[in-house]
Amino acid sequence: MNSNFIEGFNIKIATNEDSNIIIKMLKQIALWMKDNEIHQWGFLLDGGDDEEIEQAISNQETYIVLKDNEIVATFTLLSKQSEWDRHIWGEDNSFKSLYLHRLAIIPTYMKKDMGKSILTWIQNNLSDQEYLRLDCVADNLKLNNFYKNNKFELVGFTDGHSKYQLSIKQYFKSFI
Repeated sequence: MNSNFIEGFNIKIATNEDSNIIIKMLKQIALWMKDNEIHQWGFLLDGGDDEEIEQAISNQETYIVLKDNEIVATFTLLSKQSEWDRHIWGEDNSFKSLYLHRLAIIPTYMKKDMGKSILTWIQNNLSDQEYLRLDCVADNLKLNNFYKNNKFELVGFTDGHSKYQLSIKQYFKSFI
């Protein structure tokens, strides 16, 4: 079922040439969140994570979603834990989990099921792992509800962050 498309959109691995556009987009979304009193990603506005974002792009772990050759969303998937993942989840040497970071959609495509479509695409196309894991700020109720509504299980809290995981194999069993 591998596909590089969500209906009307193309998904591809970001290249180094996309780095500046992705970082600019993430900062614009972080500013949008701040302006809308959503307490998530404020550190991006100060240049926090720029180097990590560039490294994830260089490692071919970052994806972009394109509409008419314009980047409208991005996300990063790590098959090995980052330092942040170890802090939030503890050491995981099983390599059974995929860690989702910086799922970001430009505001004009928010509330149009783009996030749900991306999560479905990940589950359908990257099913070698057992779990898809992520974290988000615990008091960001909209984002927490978004993940719960997309079948992610809240498995705990660490350092003010909600920890969510989705059993990818269980997800596929529901279609058999």
